[in-house]
Amino acid sequence: MTIRRGIPPLLVLLALTGCTTEEPAAIQLATVGRAPVTEVVEAPATIGARATATLRSPAQGTIAKLYVREGQQVAKGQTLVKIRSPQAEDQLKQARAAAKLASPATPSIGRPTVRLASFDTRAFDAKVRKHFARARKEAKKIRDAQAREQLLSAIDLAQAQHRAQTRALASITAQLNRSINSVLSGVTSGLGGLTSSMASLQAASGSQAKAAVRAAEGTVKSLTVKAPFAGVVTLGRASGGGGTGDLSGLLSGLPGGGRQLPSVPSSDSGGGSPVATGVPVSAGDSIVTVTDISRLTLSADIDETDVLLVKKGTRATAELDAVPGAAYTARVTGIGVTPKEGTTGGVSYPVQLSLGAGAFDDGAEAPTPKPGMSAVARLTVRESPSAIAAPASAIVTSGRESVVWLDRNGVAERRVVKLGAQGEAVVEVLAGLSVGDRIVVKGADSVRQGQSLS
Repeated sequence: MTIRRGIPPLLVLLALTGCTTEEPAAIQLATVGRAPVTEVVEAPATIGARATATLRSPAQGTIAKLYVREGQQVAKGQTLVKIRSPQAEDQLKQARAAAKLASPATPSIGRPTVRLASFDTRAFDAKVRKHFARARKEAKKIRDAQAREQLLSAIDLAQAQHRAQTRALASITAQLNRSINSVLSGVTSGLGGLTSSMASLQAASGSQAKAAVRAAEGTVKSLTVKAPFAGVVTLGRASGGGGTGDLSGLLSGLPGGGRQLPSVPSSDSGGGSPVATGVPVSAGDSIVTVTDISRLTLSADIDETDVLLVKKGTRATAELDAVPGAAYTARVTGIGVTPKEGTTGGVSYPVQLSLGAGAFDDGAEAPTPKPGMSAVARLTVRESPSAIAAPASAIVTSGRESVVWLDRNGVAERRVVKLGAQGEAVVEVLAGLSVGDRIVVKGADSVRQGQSLS
């Protein structure tokens, strides 16, 4: 919920004129004058960092060396952790070996006596089926229903791709056999078709093998964890090398496993061992988090009734629970369009602000806050330095109209007014009143048309 507040220059307005001694005790009149009016929207907010990145283990292994400590400032590209993963290195060796087998030299065909050995992929297909079965078994252990369904869909897609590749290989083999039969029948022109089919087979097999090598090389390279940008390090917690980490390793070995798959919820939240040299890790374990605090931000939730008043560049102040008596400058940098529904059914919108320096009431410099701290943001959405002003107590709401009671020769006259900036105690009147008008400022709810005010 957001609350409107403003600078209350009520004393300025009432200083222009006082109460009349003849007025009834329940009704008070005052003369309309000019005064500064400021409308402020107040909303809960949270301190944020310029950027945050959580770096996770790409494979199952062990922390070989930890180069940083908790809270250390690091530079962009600085090595943070090295992970030793025999499993990832073995997968890279297997991928490279498979790539060599998938790219034999193009055969030289000089006469129609070519014999092409049949492609027996049964052993490979059986191995792949076991991988898929293990991957499905591990995926079903995921507690998060949405993540589980995404992973199962990814496995189904990979298996479908493998079947399609197997069918394509069978088709190519059949085409090659037809070409060979043509050659054996004396059709020498069929040699060109045989060469083309051989080339297509090599291209299909080689392309998949190269993709597997690139994926395995990327995993091994990622075992050296580096900072994506400058910031402060927070060490994570490792799950201990078990759990769902095996699933990522299995998926990476499947056809199509090199592409982006749904992220698995980390098992290191709330448990596990602190990251340290020699600690085992699973694929997906949080190793370190780098937070860039060079520029702090403020994220506020503005109620739907107020968000249209907020503009980019709107000035604001922020008060933190952790720093009582201090105020920090802020300015709106962006206004979100995705609504958030509150627990009470209301709707709010996220508003981003840049956070500036803070100071205490005595002018002393306030400390730099930390990301995640709670705050109250006060956004100055409208202000008028010399407005025709009326006390908020003088305004009576009637349907969609704002009404005041004007003193017309001692008799109450209903007057519809148009309001501008609305402060906590004083509001700006854009139309309906003039400087010098006498209005009811106390007891306005009980006044009726034509009532005597004298």
